[in-house]
Amino acid sequence: MTIDFYYFDPSPPCRTVMMLAKALGVHFNYIKVNPLEGDHMKPEFVKINPQRVIPTIDDNGLILCESRAILGYLVNKYAKNDHFYPKDPQKKGIIDQRLFFDIGTLYDLFFKCYGFVAFGMIEAAKEEDVQALERAFEILNVYFEDSQYVAGDEITIADFTIITSVCSMVECGFDISVYENVNDWYERCSKDFEKFGFKDINLTGARFIAGLYKSRVTRSNQLVGLVSATRPSYLLVAFVVLKFSDLQMPLDLYQTIYSTPCRAVRLVAAALGVDLNLKICDIRKGDQFKPEFIKMNPQHTIPTMDDNGLYLSESRAIMTYLADQYGKDDSLYPKDPKKRAFVDQRLYFDMGFYQLFKTYYRPTIFENKSKDTIDFEKLDTAFGFLEKFLEGENYVAGKNLTIADLALVCSVSTFEAMEYDFSNFMNIKQWYLKIKKEAPKYEEIVEEGVMEFKEMVASMKK
Repeated sequence: MTIDFYYFDPSPPCRTVMMLAKALGVHFNYIKVNPLEGDHMKPEFVKINPQRVIPTIDDNGLILCESRAILGYLVNKYAKNDHFYPKDPQKKGIIDQRLFFDIGTLYDLFFKCYGFVAFGMIEAAKEEDVQALERAFEILNVYFEDSQYVAGDEITIADFTIITSVCSMVECGFDISVYENVNDWYERCSKDFEKFGFKDINLTGARFIAGLYKSRVTRSNQLVGLVSATRPSYLLVAFVVLKFSDLQMPLDLYQTIYSTPCRAVRLVAAALGVDLNLKICDIRKGDQFKPEFIKMNPQHTIPTMDDNGLYLSESRAIMTYLADQYGKDDSLYPKDPKKRAFVDQRLYFDMGFYQLFKTYYRPTIFENKSKDTIDFEKLDTAFGFLEKFLEGENYVAGKNLTIADLALVCSVSTFEAMEYDFSNFMNIKQWYLKIKKEAPKYEEIVEEGVMEFKEMVASMKK
């Protein structure tokens, strides 16, 4: 049966899904949704997807958005093997980490440095975003030190999404030649992807956005200098993956109690009955920049997990790994492709949800800036989406508690700590109370962590 695919050609997430569909031999009924003309706001599309984002698929009644969730679903449902998205928890864990690295870092910075300029939302990229993009490529460069592709020596869905982000930036003028490993991968992967529509699908869409970008900066005479200077790299070691021994040792989790993503990982571990050896990594003191930490995680972020030599970052990737590797059943993270896809979609939604928290609140906490009205409106919109997800449902992704609930409840608890008022969202309010009661060790992990977070915020304002 043909799958309805709602898309817009230039959209990087749409291009990613289109290339994977071609690789899998999955046939789409293409339905164009042009956000530049407001198609995503039309009632008939909003009825299908209240989040109003593309790509969106309708697979015989299964409505699914968030491109990376769609990638996983298509492989799990239609691939002849798991070559592009292995079921092995270790391999899958690293792929998931790279997917979240793309959405939370690379793709996010693409828009901040290029996309917003291309679509006339800003005149030029901020210098701190340019520097962040350069650091992101330093990290990406390390990932290729011991592997041919993004997550190992074979092409996976992580390559599909990251090559789309990188292609979009290259066409806009970002110079990747100073990142030797990235450059070699890009040239190699571009050739590998020719049979998946790299030129017709990916390059064509990337050049559309690049054309808009270049015309904008030419007209404003504010060319954004995004050519990176060669610099010594302190990033020395990529991920090391070792076989697990038959004896399960406690997993080391580098974290801080006031970090929302860290609390989410701990909450999932508690629900799974997984023992964690908690190690403090105080980012306020710069612990994440110590050589021994960078050796494990060149991205120098928390949480970071060390499971007997498997180093993994990105909280939601750690959550899915723990559920796959240590779950006694699949209730928290279903193996059924449709059910899992819903959980993945909500995890990616939570990633964006938490990004909104950082965008709105961090400047007020760390830089003593006033709150931004537009960012607040975006928060309200996001809470509205979550309210819609919970319409007639007790949980965010099905009929029982999943890791998506545990991730989102940590995010919502942090909003509550900052006195965001969501009392008018009755579905969220009821769900929030329910999850607080059902999540194992919620009080110990989340409530204590939120209290610590509030104390930290108060100390910053003194």
